[in-house]
Amino acid sequence: MLSHVDECADAFERVAALIDAAKTIAICSHVNPDGDALGSGLALAQVIRAHWEGKRVTNLLAEDDVVPRIYRFLPGADDFVRACAYDESPDLFISVDLNMPSRLGDGEAVLARATHTAILDHHPGDEVVADALIVRPEAAAAGVIVTEFAEWLGVEVTKDMAQNLFCAITTDTGRFQYQNADAEAFEVASFLVDHGASPSEVSLNVYQSFRLAFLHLKSAVMGRITTFERGRIAYSYATQADLMRTGASLDESDGLVDVVRSVEGSEVALFLKEVPGGKVRGNLRSKTGRDISGVARALGGGGHRAASGFTIEGTVDDALSAALPLLQALFAEPDSERCDAS
Repeated sequence: MLSHVDECADAFERVAALIDAAKTIAICSHVNPDGDALGSGLALAQVIRAHWEGKRVTNLLAEDDVVPRIYRFLPGADDFVRACAYDESPDLFISVDLNMPSRLGDGEAVLARATHTAILDHHPGDEVVADALIVRPEAAAAGVIVTEFAEWLGVEVTKDMAQNLFCAITTDTGRFQYQNADAEAFEVASFLVDHGASPSEVSLNVYQSFRLAFLHLKSAVMGRITTFERGRIAYSYATQADLMRTGASLDESDGLVDVVRSVEGSEVALFLKEVPGGKVRGNLRSKTGRDISGVARALGGGGHRAASGFTIEGTVDDALSAALPLLQALFAEPDSERCDAS
């Protein structure tokens, strides 16, 4: 058995009791879903169907959009339903990879109609409310929690489950390069490979199948990278005009924060992109022990110490004006208070 399963046994039991009592279940994650959100949600639905016969489980997309291109290879990805088109009042609504209703987009209305609610998440939250919840900020990804839930239930993890969950963990650890790539993440990843996950297929689809249009967008973003605070903060951005000029899609730009993060000597990275509706979405990454989650929360977002995000109304210049002073403030603290990652 995976080494951390017993730690969550009581919480797993409460979630399982809600699933057992429900006939209709909706599973939803956050807007702008990433590999962890999509893979964990799909796998959880597969786990529920395998363990409980007769449950009607629906995977919802929080926005009126499609699954990002690089994740359409995931088993079950074609079965997602837009939350805005889901008119049922489910017996149980499960939030995966988030604990803030405000980030559910159209899914928030479904949550409000649900009889009971549950949360499986690895993001810290001060006021997390649900009938049952499993919130483990020390877990590298929601996929870790879903894998351990399946193990606790005694579900035989199938190849499809394993593939979805391996993608979840791979993407949230940045291909096992981020600070959250701990022993538990590697243990669970090994378990999933043993059960049929294909690391090469995940890598091929997520990291090695870029359209030429995206590469042109990436080139523009790289050319704009700017550093300040003695090179310790790096940022760049993409505009709607960039997307139109290159032909790249909005979802393709999600990983560009890692391009900014790769600048030598940088400790904090900020990537901004214009999104429809006069808004700007920001991604933050920290390469050291500096906690950037407070910056994201101050701008209406959230996340982890090393990976966070936010969305604000306005232009790229507005977003920079709001975010950069907050990032600079992180470096106003004495260096002795830093806790660099090893």
